[in-house]
Amino acid sequence: MSKVLSAVAWPYANGPRHLGHVAGFAVPSDVFSRYMRMAGHDVLMVSGSDEHGTPILVLADQEGVTARELVDRNHAIIATELADLGCSYDLYTRTTTANHYSVAQELFTQVWKNGYMVEQTTRGAISPSTGRTLPDRYIEGTCPICSYPEARGDQCDNCGNQLEPTDLINPRSKINGETPEFIETQHFFLDLPALAGALREWLEGREASGTWRPNVIKFSLNILDDIRPRAMTRDIDWGIPVPLEGWSDQPAKRLYVWFDAVIGYLSASVEWARRLGEPERWREWWNDPEAVSYYFMGKDNITFHSQIWPAELLAYAGRGDKGGEPGAFGQLNLPTEVVSSEYLTMEGKQFSTSRGYVIHIRDVLERYGPDAIRYFICAAGPENQDSNFTWAEFVQRNNSELVAGWGNLVNRTAAMVAKNFGEIPEPGPLEPVDEAVRAKVLASFDTVGDLLGRQRIKAAVSEAMRTVGEVNKYVTDTEPFKLKGEDQRVRLATVLHTLVQCVSDLNTVMSPFLPHSSNAVHLAIGGEGEFMPMPVVKEVPGLDVGDEGRSYPVVTGEYTSTPRWESRPVVVGAGVAKPTPVFTKLDESVVADELRRLEGDGEDGADGEG
Repeated sequence: MSKVLSAVAWPYANGPRHLGHVAGFAVPSDVFSRYMRMAGHDVLMVSGSDEHGTPILVLADQEGVTARELVDRNHAIIATELADLGCSYDLYTRTTTANHYSVAQELFTQVWKNGYMVEQTTRGAISPSTGRTLPDRYIEGTCPICSYPEARGDQCDNCGNQLEPTDLINPRSKINGETPEFIETQHFFLDLPALAGALREWLEGREASGTWRPNVIKFSLNILDDIRPRAMTRDIDWGIPVPLEGWSDQPAKRLYVWFDAVIGYLSASVEWARRLGEPERWREWWNDPEAVSYYFMGKDNITFHSQIWPAELLAYAGRGDKGGEPGAFGQLNLPTEVVSSEYLTMEGKQFSTSRGYVIHIRDVLERYGPDAIRYFICAAGPENQDSNFTWAEFVQRNNSELVAGWGNLVNRTAAMVAKNFGEIPEPGPLEPVDEAVRAKVLASFDTVGDLLGRQRIKAAVSEAMRTVGEVNKYVTDTEPFKLKGEDQRVRLATVLHTLVQCVSDLNTVMSPFLPHSSNAVHLAIGGEGEFMPMPVVKEVPGLDVGDEGRSYPVVTGEYTSTPRWESRPVVVGAGVAKPTPVFTKLDESVVADELRRLEGDGEDGADGEG
């Protein structure tokens, strides 16, 4: 058993999540984490709501509420959505806790002590009409490197290069279109050039492992060629104070939202251990060099996870050109793998909350349930290339694969057992056809498990469904519905017992993808209790000074009862009743209905993910 940290991208708390968001970080990380628990590993899955930064202030002003009120509301919404989707976090928390402030300030302070946080004068962007600092991501212009006309002030999504707002040609505010003013201001910069050698050595080691997705490792190595210091503080009054004398009492100087957001993986782990009553337990995942860590996100966040966060960790440990020593947290593990998904579009267009071209995850959950959308993301999501969600394909996959394939196998197996025996029957001698299908199902534990362990979720679910097809073929070949004579009773019992065993094993194989329905399948074939543990939303009190009298919702769960990734014999004599369908067939009219909704009234808002 190994320690596995599943570090999941922190959704930005500017509103509910849409389908494009959860396809990139939520479902892939949960499928992987559930499998790794089943395979016997000790998994710590953490994340939370990213709640600082100017975009929060802009939205709060628009709504006439405080930033705190806005993030309190949105954090509760996002946490509930992710729990309902089945994301099995050990802790999903937030960045506005005193615990997170303390951990982020500890990292900043030690990085500064080690010499990798350098004070420089720079030019900051100001809105002429409001006097408020404009965040890098809210400034748009032409990229000076590739001439892409919609590059952002922090990076160009076309060529992937890191940028500063002053680099842009014809910069403009994305908030109101005005040209920003640039004024001189003092900030702390992370000295990335002094960490470039250590970063390259680490990345080349990850490349040699052969485990990273090619697009991620190639991009990560390429951005080292243009590495330069990057500002880690901002002129803003909403965020974590700079923990240095002469800075901490400045009301408009705060840590950069991205500096503190990636530290959330560590602070969430610390909070989890503290709430467990074992405050040093987090170290098993962060200080033990044998522990492994997997970071899940969309491709727009690769820079922060393969360059900025590793650089912070190296600087904290004093492992750059300037030397230094670790702080109180010790030498922290670098990511084992950065698991980045590509982009999901919808009906051929980019998701846009502000233009109303979006499907919020809450709407999908309420209309179609969690497992239908989880299945689509697993089978057709943007794992290693951009993919397109269409309502026609969603309905087709639901009906022809989930309902007609897996659901039909479960239902007719349970129905035949209920009708003929009312319980799982004792089998007679197995024939070659029985042994062959059992061997195919047993083999799927190795093939699907190997793929899931390497985050090849699309191939894994395809292999699982191929095996479902083999068992459906077994039903066709053996024709148990024709075994009606008394002299065929033993053969009927053998076929149906074989079928139930196959369905039981396939339910284990399918459960990381479809945890909700795995519980229904388990009950349908004579099982008792919950098969796959599910997450819960829990209101918890603050832990520190600064959080007095404050509570907030988190996603957590008890996952020690997670079944092992192996075959378990079904229980002869377990009662099986006439089943109800596990999955719901969708009418073709769903496509037209959803397209009408899409082209109809849209809700204003803003996209974002931390």
